[in-house]
Amino acid sequence: MERESQFIGESGAFLDAVEKASRAAGLNRPVLVVGERGTGKELIAERLHRLSARWDGPLITLNCAAMPETLIEAELFGHEAGAFTGATKARAGRFEEADGGTLFLDELGTLSSGAQERLLRAVEYGEITRIGSSRPVRVDVRIVAATNADLPKMADEGSFRADLLDRLSFEVVTLPPLRVREGDVTVLSDYFGRRMAAELDWPEWPGLGKLASEALERHSWPGNVRELRNVIERAVYQWGDYSRPVDHVVFDPFASPWKPQEMPRKKTAEEASNGSIQPPASTTSSVPPSPIPQFDAVDDMKEAVEAFEKRILEEALAKSRYNQRQTAKALNLTYDQLRHSLKRHDLLGQ
Repeated sequence: MERESQFIGESGAFLDAVEKASRAAGLNRPVLVVGERGTGKELIAERLHRLSARWDGPLITLNCAAMPETLIEAELFGHEAGAFTGATKARAGRFEEADGGTLFLDELGTLSSGAQERLLRAVEYGEITRIGSSRPVRVDVRIVAATNADLPKMADEGSFRADLLDRLSFEVVTLPPLRVREGDVTVLSDYFGRRMAAELDWPEWPGLGKLASEALERHSWPGNVRELRNVIERAVYQWGDYSRPVDHVVFDPFASPWKPQEMPRKKTAEEASNGSIQPPASTTSSVPPSPIPQFDAVDDMKEAVEAFEKRILEEALAKSRYNQRQTAKALNLTYDQLRHSLKRHDLLGQ
């Protein structure tokens, strides 16, 4: 099985970001990695470490958002016994654990002001002080930090220290979102599909079908590569037939006709007394209705309707794994009606 940490992609925007990180790796300077969730910020941090002179030292990771504000400083800088309630013995922090290596601080924008001040001193002077101690400890640590927040804006607003941002942004590597990485959805889909097929002991990887490939290209990928991986692995697992290309994908696993519905709101005492009922939200919406599409001729509209009907048939066939009787049932058609429609759209060979 191939490593989780390898980089997959061929778009120019993605390769430029990787190259920028590779050039910065050899310098003993802080690097800030910026990108949306799921774009691979932790992979870039690992690359910066592995390509540096510190490659044989520790790579210590701390997700700043996962730690309560009251504990983040103790986690970073350590503490002495009795420094606070529950501190029964002394403990080294992440800085000391990363001595001689790299400390990766994920979700940097969530750091408290107190932790930011201590971090600035550690970056500037190369020393930290455990909580409850007055004795500074020298550490040799390279900082790599990541965020999806707008740190310059936060600095302007006063919620992030501008001097700390200056120190940490010697180099800034901004990762492009998947939606702008031309061609990479196809490359990544094939990679994740092959890997899932191997995990399921399929004798071969049949690839993705036309409908699935088109749906993947149309999707906006708010969760980026992490979301794509989940979608592809789910599609392969649910398809379960290695003799045919995987041709159905589910973007929202929570979508279901049996999804729990919100209970209707109870009327207030005032509404009950005067019998008033709030109108449905849709009737009070200020959003104007969608305009009716304009067509140059009747033939244009006929073509659009035909194309839409064909797409419905194709997607229903794929979802039913090309079982025509199940497809007819799903579309509320008789078997003969479905066969007639398939013949009209040249889909009988599906």
